[in-house]
Amino acid sequence: MNKKIITSMLCCALLSSVMSFAQKFDKPDKSPVDISYLTTRKFPKPLIKVVYGRPQKDSEQVFGEQIPYGKIWRTGDNEATEIKFFTDMSFGRKLVKAGTYVLHTIPGEKEWTIILNSNTDTWGSFFYDESKDVVRIKIPTKEAEVLDVFSIGFKEDFNSVYMVLAWDDTRIDIPLARQDAILAKI
Repeated sequence: MNKKIITSMLCCALLSSVMSFAQKFDKPDKSPVDISYLTTRKFPKPLIKVVYGRPQKDSEQVFGEQIPYGKIWRTGDNEATEIKFFTDMSFGRKLVKAGTYVLHTIPGEKEWTIILNSNTDTWGSFFYDESKDVVRIKIPTKEAEVLDVFSIGFKEDFNSVYMVLAWDDTRIDIPLARQDAILAKI
């Protein structure tokens, strides 16, 4: 055999052995990760960044069936939902220092317990440690149009800003304010 044929055969053998070790990827997640930002016209950087998994509605009624009442929930899917405050903020009328926290909730029929916890980089609520709670507030539920995918967003209502947790026909509006905006009103 001539050198060209031997070289070609060796290249093919090498290529096929490299391809057999190619990266294998997991199937796409049914609950994709999303990011939501609170920004204002006055500040070039965001004030808040939320990273969370977006589960889809699996049952006729989400809360009370798919997500049980009275039990700690990761407030999304997969990894625990993380909130980064770029500045000191009022979260549900309680002051929270700039930093990254995990958002847990305890859904109820009429009101939810909203929890910011300092135990970050955790999977779901499996490693929830109440001793690491930074803020614990209660927020009443509201009814709204049905959403099939869990969503976190922000809304302005006159001079107020809210972080909104929305899924199925349930809405939770958590009041927010920058610390400097609160001090300016005093």
